[in-house]
Amino acid sequence: MATLRLGDKAPNFKAQTSEGEIDFYDYLGDGWGILFSHPADYTPVCTTELGTVAKYKEEFNKRNTKVIALSVDGIESHKGWIKDINETQATTVNFPIIADEDRKIAELYDMIHPNADATLTVRSVYVIAPDKTIKLMITYPASTGRNFEELLRVIDSLQLTAYHKVATPANWKHGDEVVISPAISSEDAKNIFPKGFKEVKPYLRLTPQPNID
Repeated sequence: MATLRLGDKAPNFKAQTSEGEIDFYDYLGDGWGILFSHPADYTPVCTTELGTVAKYKEEFNKRNTKVIALSVDGIESHKGWIKDINETQATTVNFPIIADEDRKIAELYDMIHPNADATLTVRSVYVIAPDKTIKLMITYPASTGRNFEELLRVIDSLQLTAYHKVATPANWKHGDEVVISPAISSEDAKNIFPKGFKEVKPYLRLTPQPNID
């Protein structure tokens, strides 16, 4: 199939998971979602990643974001691996892991990159908005674990910029100043941004984050 790009509709699918059968769209409901893939069960980096996601579950919940993982191994393998994750990472895996033994979902989402590995998925991450469009795609090599603080930061930015006419600058995090969209005139900005703004350049105007007091 054609490569998925930002703004494309995330393909729906039904799948067996460690928590039973799911319909992806039904699972996400009207919230945000993160779908992330793992090369295989019982791999060291993935073990740390899944344990980390479990510990961040409350942070994802605060952002109305559901997480779901995928590996090309089967349900029984997943269940055994989850026991290891809970033991070694001192947590409880509290989200489903998809069993994608026939690699259908991995292929649907272009998670297998033959030049990296012909059969295993790379570390793909998709952030999906409530309208089921893809808002972020990141692909890591199998050897590099993901930074879930960064994914929380990106979700904060996506949720802010979805509802306010702003963008977030480099290294922005929740609470920092944001950039006013160039499409808004400075005259209009005075009404839209009651906290005021500073004009560094006509195209670079900073204002306090609008959705916090």
